[in-house]
Amino acid sequence: MHSVITVRNIDPGDKFWVEREARHHDISMEEFVRRLIREKREKSERRELPSQAFRRYFGPEHGVELPLARRYGYRPVMLSDESRT
Repeated sequence: MHSVITVRNIDPGDKFWVEREARHHDISMEEFVRRLIREKREKSERRELPSQAFRRYFGPEHGVELPLARRYGYRPVMLSDESRT
C-alpha cells in the first residue's frame, strides 16, 4: 500500500537543500525524503533509556558502585493469631 502526503509552505532554503542533496545522491527528492524519515524513525526507536545512559558513564567499570534497584510497593501486613482477638 502506498501513501501520499503533500507538504506545503516548505521554506525555499529547505527545498533547495533537499533538491541539492537528492541530486548529489543521484536519487529523486521523494526517495531522499523517504530515507530521511526512515533514518529518523530507526534512530528514535533505538533511543536508550536514561538508566542505560547513566550506566554508560558510571558503574563499576568507571569506579562507581551502583546499588541494586529497590522495588517500592505494597507489602501485605502479616498479623499473628494473638492480635486477631
